[in-house]
Amino acid sequence: MADHAAEAILFNRRIVFSVIVVLVLFLVLLLNLYQLQVVRYEEYSTRADGNRIKLVPLSPNRGMIFDRNGVLLAENSPVHSLELIPEQVADLPATVTALSALISIDADTQERFYKDVKKQRRFKSISLKEHLTEQEVAILAVHLHQFPGVTLEARLTRNYPYGDLLTHALGYIGKINEKEYQALEAAEVSANYAASRDIGKSGIEKFYESQLHGTVGYQEVEVNSRGRVIRTLREQPAISGDDLYLSLDLGLQLKAQEALGENRGSVVMLDPRDGSVLAFYSNPSYNPNLFVHGISSKNYNLLLNSPDRPLVNRITQGLFPPASTIKPLLGVLGLENGTVTEQTRIPDPGFYRLPNVSRRWRDHLEWGHGYVDIYTGIIKSCDTYFYHLAYKLGIDKIADFMTNAGFGRPSGIDLHEENEGNMPTRAWKKARHKQNWGPGDTINIGIGQGYWQATPLQMALTTATLVNSGGRITPRLARNFHNQQQDQSLLLPLEQAITVIDPNNWAISREAMYRTAHQEGGTARGAFLGATYTIGGKTGTQQVINIAAGQKYNAKAINARHRDNAMFVGYAPHDKPEVTIAVVVENAGGGGSNAAPVARQMLDYYFSPQYNAPTLPSIADIAVIQQQRYDAMLVREQAYAEEAAREKAAKEARKAAELLRKSGNIVTPAENNLPPQTATESTPPPPAATEEKPIDE
Repeated sequence: MADHAAEAILFNRRIVFSVIVVLVLFLVLLLNLYQLQVVRYEEYSTRADGNRIKLVPLSPNRGMIFDRNGVLLAENSPVHSLELIPEQVADLPATVTALSALISIDADTQERFYKDVKKQRRFKSISLKEHLTEQEVAILAVHLHQFPGVTLEARLTRNYPYGDLLTHALGYIGKINEKEYQALEAAEVSANYAASRDIGKSGIEKFYESQLHGTVGYQEVEVNSRGRVIRTLREQPAISGDDLYLSLDLGLQLKAQEALGENRGSVVMLDPRDGSVLAFYSNPSYNPNLFVHGISSKNYNLLLNSPDRPLVNRITQGLFPPASTIKPLLGVLGLENGTVTEQTRIPDPGFYRLPNVSRRWRDHLEWGHGYVDIYTGIIKSCDTYFYHLAYKLGIDKIADFMTNAGFGRPSGIDLHEENEGNMPTRAWKKARHKQNWGPGDTINIGIGQGYWQATPLQMALTTATLVNSGGRITPRLARNFHNQQQDQSLLLPLEQAITVIDPNNWAISREAMYRTAHQEGGTARGAFLGATYTIGGKTGTQQVINIAAGQKYNAKAINARHRDNAMFVGYAPHDKPEVTIAVVVENAGGGGSNAAPVARQMLDYYFSPQYNAPTLPSIADIAVIQQQRYDAMLVREQAYAEEAAREKAAKEARKAAELLRKSGNIVTPAENNLPPQTATESTPPPPAATEEKPIDE
């Protein structure tokens, strides 16, 4: 029989145990509740608000860029994009297919969109196609009611209305990449880019990025449990970037583009009084809008591989021996050093010889200039005079003087893309070539050849140093920032870089430059006949390849890209200079007949009434010009590609024929008709101390 007493005791014990467990659990619950509601109240309250309240960054409007007359050069233009909210679209693939039937959406764009869908939350708006045309916007606006969850969104993006006209000065903006974001974090400014997609990539846009970008703003919004915005609680508006006014003149830019035409080269014009850059054009150029809107691989490869190198800013990155353009400065050094005087005359039989050396350094005039003083040496660009002067001075004095003038050093221009060039010295040659400096090296330096490398900007800058009697300017593309509080000038004061014993030595070289452009026999006189202003100038012709002793230069017999570069430097007016200018026209020939006429067109415009009251083409006309230039570039690139293919085929055929001959096989008649080897099929040697080709001004 059952023991009811024992069962009752067991039951009671179980009841007591259960009650105790419940009480313990209840106490634990109370303790946790106390911990949550009292001890950690502040922490969890803050976290709850964090789930309910979000800070949404607001992108600032980028500062706009204007020329000296207030013409808008870089603007913020609205662009439209087609966007979808996946959770509101019943059948995403079908919707994308239907939209593709209305406007062109290629397979690559669709693939990118589906990848973005997988990465983003489904209630977030995701872009399907950006930078819609006006026609596409109109088509979508009509049919948008048929597509729930599909919207047209507008935002501001950078636009450069003048296309390739100012690219190497303005630069461009583009999407922030990982390397740039890491740099922003290292500089502790990444928070200011929380809502920004783009950043300055080159040019003015990059140099003045911090001022142009502006300051990020914020919206404090309330969201639901799924993260959707319910309402805006508070807003701190973004502060727009400062507007930037340049010293550049759009009319001069247009004139530079017109004057160079399809020639490779550059034009830079400075104000020697304050360093303002008035014109800054490198040709060929490219349309920066391609990079802002996302350049295609085809277009990028076209620019990258072009033999014309449009991506290179020739003004600050192109390196050229400055040729005879340095003779006026070298003359100042010779006068100041006492090596020559205003009356010193040396004989020029058409060549120069070092003492006890038989080889000749030829003058560009085969029969010579007779007895030559410093004026004739500059006016007629007598090489023999400056061979003699350089040899007497020595490389040490020349290098020190020219470096102080502005060669072989950064100019200080407000661009990151700049080569400092090379003002060669004994130490440089020893370190670079493991050779000692020789007298022949110095003689080549006397006519701006050999190892000397300079940018067109340095040529204009050092001309300003001569004009300012040793005062060196710091070139500036930007003149001032403008915001609601103040105008901030960006121009820098003149620096007295060279002090001479006799200031008249500067005047002697300037007088010689004046006569070069105005006196009978001057190498620039033909270009400036009839000018309504006075000018001082110096021509230069820089050889690209070496011409061996005993041979004469024949432009028609060599590859076009191996022909001489034409150069000109100058200033105007002669008495009170307002501008200095440097022109380089690549592979064009003599400086007097090819570069000086470009300078003439620029100076004619500057001294005309149109400079201060310009009549500029409309944006529509500019767009037509830009398209024409782009079409012309495509034609040139096609011709280059065909020429390269022909040369490659000819080279391979010659190689095959040579292998057949070496193997003892008979060469067929077809192989005997192979085209001759051209200069483009070998790399031209660098300028060397043995150069003897005469420089024809």
